[in-house]
Amino acid sequence: MDADKQKIIDLFNENVKGKIPDTSSANSRHDGKEGHWLEQQMGVVANASNSPDIYGYEMKNTTKSKTSFGDWSADEYIFKGGNAEISRDEFLEIFGKPNENKGGRCSWSGEPCPKIGVYNNFGQILEIDELGNVKAIYSYSEDQRTNKSEIIPESLQKENLTLAKWNSESLKDKLERKFNQKGWFKCEKGSDGTYQTINFGGPINYDNWLQLVREGIVFFDSGMYQTNPRNYSMWRANNNLWESLITSRY
Repeated sequence: MDADKQKIIDLFNENVKGKIPDTSSANSRHDGKEGHWLEQQMGVVANASNSPDIYGYEMKNTTKSKTSFGDWSADEYIFKGGNAEISRDEFLEIFGKPNENKGGRCSWSGEPCPKIGVYNNFGQILEIDELGNVKAIYSYSEDQRTNKSEIIPESLQKENLTLAKWNSESLKDKLERKFNQKGWFKCEKGSDGTYQTINFGGPINYDNWLQLVREGIVFFDSGMYQTNPRNYSMWRANNNLWESLITSRY
């Protein structure tokens, strides 16, 4: 067995296995508090570096239904740059959806978030071009909103309008820096809420990952909303994919 893999297994057995995360000192409203506890137990220093978490392996925590590859913003947005016609807030008002429970705050999440292969009711779709770039596309004719002529400025009432673009080189670098070194592992809880197993998967390269995007298995899960500058551009897959990629369990 790879010595670094054994070190990770030893850390898990010594510091994590059989335990329930102690998050009593964390902000109760913070969704990632259990993940921070796990990082501390495994000796992972929280940082924004786009590199594997520990000994060349990317670490994932147990989740209920879907697990993230990363929070990877697009390289280009229609609201970004010197020639931008609209601001970020206007983008969210035009191409997002208001949340009445949040005082009408608009977000590019849920229903407006584009998926591969089919236009949603907001006229948006995710496409992959011949160079492997991923694009969020808007087409006015596909927009099913009855008041779209009032929402969409005349200058944006177009077909195949690029709202966001992830360059293939950038996505490849982000994906492979994290997942294409030695691979990844996921710490899983048992039914009693304690951590019980650590599961390993092999390296993942961009071509294989992009094929999963084409098939809709890996999907864009945007959480962008007004009043917060973070884009929350998550790329995720349901846990049945992660389960299928496991090569060893301990």
